[in-house]
Amino acid sequence: MSRTGEEDDPFPADDGLFADTFSLEDRYNVCGEELKIRQLFGAKLGVAAPVWEAGLQLCRYLGAQAAQLGGKRIIELGAGTGVVGILAARLGAAVTLTDLPLALPQIQANISANVPSTGWPSPPTVLPLSWGEDHLNFPSNWDLVLCADIVYLPETYPLLMETLAHLAKNGAVVYLSSKMRKEHGTPGFYEERLPRRFNVELLHRDDQQNINIYGASLRTDQQKQAWDQDQLLY
Repeated sequence: MSRTGEEDDPFPADDGLFADTFSLEDRYNVCGEELKIRQLFGAKLGVAAPVWEAGLQLCRYLGAQAAQLGGKRIIELGAGTGVVGILAARLGAAVTLTDLPLALPQIQANISANVPSTGWPSPPTVLPLSWGEDHLNFPSNWDLVLCADIVYLPETYPLLMETLAHLAKNGAVVYLSSKMRKEHGTPGFYEERLPRRFNVELLHRDDQQNINIYGASLRTDQQKQAWDQDQLLY
């Protein structure tokens, strides 16, 4: 993947990082697809505004599996700019991109800016989703659940877990790409919290960027009981 423009990847401490509103458009090339992504920086969007490196890493991972994405039913959580879900849609998947309501206009604008010359194989859908609140309004018949750099606020982890368990209960594979920030408890989420309910596998590690990509599938009741018993032995 290549891009134009400078990228700054410090993780914001709060949603007020950007005092003034301004936009920046970058172009990203992955798997033969050129994406035009506009980032609307401002106090309201906060962390949803930028394209984070963990999202680009997940794009590269999906690009390497492009042949397997055609016709897949995919939902993305915390889509932000929409770069990951838009790439998946350009590669032939039927994608639903979700985030909090304030982020949806940015996602929709980026979808409109990236319509393939031959049209979408399956037009992406954009919907609001608040973890742990309205996730039951969504079906559970997905093939993939995509999550790029959404594991950073410990108070949201129980809500995220509840949402992931619902979305993946019929066999979906969850891909999670995260910068492993100790100060936000990200390693603990993957080492302790997520394995309580999911079988978790490290798929890719970027030491330079300190980014991991995981694959996760919901444990059966029997697998969960066996895992709980194993934990009691330690």
